[in-house]
Amino acid sequence: MLAVTRIGAIHSVVFSGFSSWALADRIVDAKADVLITADGFYRRGRIVDLKKNADEAVKLAADNGVKVRKVIVVRRAGNEVRWSSELNVWYHDLLKEVPEKVYVKPEPRKSDDVLFILYTSGTTGKPKGIMHSVGGYMTYVYNVFRWNWDPRPEDVFWTAADIGWITGHTYIVYGPLMHGETQIMYEGAPDYPNPGRIWEMVERYGVTVFYTSPTLLRLLRKYGDEWVEGRDFSRLRLLGTVGEPINPEVWKWYYEKIGWKRAPIVDTWWQTETGAAMISPAPGIALVPLKPGSATLPLPGIVADVLTSDGRQAGPGEKGYLVVREPWPGMMLGIWGDPDRYVRTYWSRFSKPEEGVWIYYPADYAVRDRDGYFWILGRADEVLNVAGHRIGTIELEDALLTHPAVSEAAVVGAPDPVKGEVPVAFVVLRAGYEPSDKLERELRETVRRLIGPIAEPSKIYFVEKLPKTRSGKIMRRIMISLLRGQPVGDVTTLEDPSAVEAVRRALEREKAG
Repeated sequence: MLAVTRIGAIHSVVFSGFSSWALADRIVDAKADVLITADGFYRRGRIVDLKKNADEAVKLAADNGVKVRKVIVVRRAGNEVRWSSELNVWYHDLLKEVPEKVYVKPEPRKSDDVLFILYTSGTTGKPKGIMHSVGGYMTYVYNVFRWNWDPRPEDVFWTAADIGWITGHTYIVYGPLMHGETQIMYEGAPDYPNPGRIWEMVERYGVTVFYTSPTLLRLLRKYGDEWVEGRDFSRLRLLGTVGEPINPEVWKWYYEKIGWKRAPIVDTWWQTETGAAMISPAPGIALVPLKPGSATLPLPGIVADVLTSDGRQAGPGEKGYLVVREPWPGMMLGIWGDPDRYVRTYWSRFSKPEEGVWIYYPADYAVRDRDGYFWILGRADEVLNVAGHRIGTIELEDALLTHPAVSEAAVVGAPDPVKGEVPVAFVVLRAGYEPSDKLERELRETVRRLIGPIAEPSKIYFVEKLPKTRSGKIMRRIMISLLRGQPVGDVTTLEDPSAVEAVRRALEREKAG
């Protein structure tokens, strides 16, 4: 990434778990000239043939009018690969042609030149190629990293995430390196060869700042506390979360079991499109009192608000749509090759161009409390309308997660002839618990008690895993499609495609009685 940037080119990193079709889509959309890949990589003790995927993607791209000129291959796993002397070149062979201490003069860039393109999935349509700038992105990332993590010379920083999404770009590559941080970069599964893998590394390397997703925390919490008890987390001074709202029960577990009730949790709200955190605690400035489940307050220069559907400012405790009223340095330049979609997606909902008013719409549902704290309630398209009552899926999932048996939960809406829509829950259980009618009744009662009878799930399905993207976002549209007997559509962005079958099996068991 840094070498590409240094010569003035644009990089577009693609998650290695994507299918050849997903990679080809991105090659075609970006009109990529060069593809950098590896022979293979290690995942759960086996070698994944990455080069094969790349070969198929290059062919598919060519069939769709975009011919990749060269494929540079890094020898990583040593597996045998198909080779084209015309198209392929080994990375180590290229290095042989370069003197060991060669100086490559950086290409001068304008501040609004494109630094990188990163594709993010939309709720509908093809993935969007989000463009970030050289000057604005780097300026914003440098400052937000300092505000978020208060970097110190003795730090060992670890963002447990993938380079192939924005958290990896901002909080593994650009942010830590601009601050000269010592950090961990990890290749592998978080629970292999055992569920204590992450915590063993935190202890072994004396990690001081740990940043990851609520999805990973829920996964590791599911395995039980025996994997964290007895470990030395004494060097941890800050914890962080990213990618989705963190459930209060998971927040408390993270704070108590990992942070030993003394490491503050920096719960960050932001998106691929924003470049870095927008709403979050800022220990690098001054730490505010924390509330489990709240991303707290906007960072300096971020003018965030909550609006109702008619554009009125929502009152304290009133649900509405999160918006940003003023520009910020790290905001995206646009969508690669599709300026109309950029305006339509992000600026059409509440803006008034005729009055010179432009309001950024991230499509997230939120509440601001009387203290001004922001509570992110999930995507705006993840709100159920049950008999006229608007209920956020995150609220129901939070309620389910208060039960000690529940590791993960996803709630979607199912059509109902009377109520219009009713909640249906898909639940992953923690180790030591088994599905039962009794447990289903307990979970229903938990939701009734915490939210109300209107929110009680009409059905709870117990599944081994939930369909999620690599960034940890639950793909509710897949569960909705399976519930309605419709095609699930594109699943190339899923971290684990077998999760689709897990949901399908649960639905089939229910039909079979």
